[in-house]
Amino acid sequence: MAKSANLYARIEPDLKENAEAILNVLGISASSAITMFYKQIVMHNGIPFELKIPNHPLDINKITEDEFNKEIEKGLQDVENGNTIPAKEVFASIRNKYDI
Repeated sequence: MAKSANLYARIEPDLKENAEAILNVLGISASSAITMFYKQIVMHNGIPFELKIPNHPLDINKITEDEFNKEIEKGLQDVENGNTIPAKEVFASIRNKYDI
């Protein structure tokens, strides 16, 4: 089918620049990426990824130094208590989850 439909969208310039830099490294044009995204929407009959608000969003730019230090301390306590997962398992889980 001939590509004759146009799509116009307004997005933040920094987001566009960052995304297009990544696409350029991958050798994919913005137009091709948008086409792939639309095809995935059709294939999934919806957005092709989960849309949700994280349970505990942590924005480093919105917390105080004390809150940051408490988060670091929690992580350190996890390590000291052996509450860790080997990197191999984490990466295997990610590969499995995202089929990569």
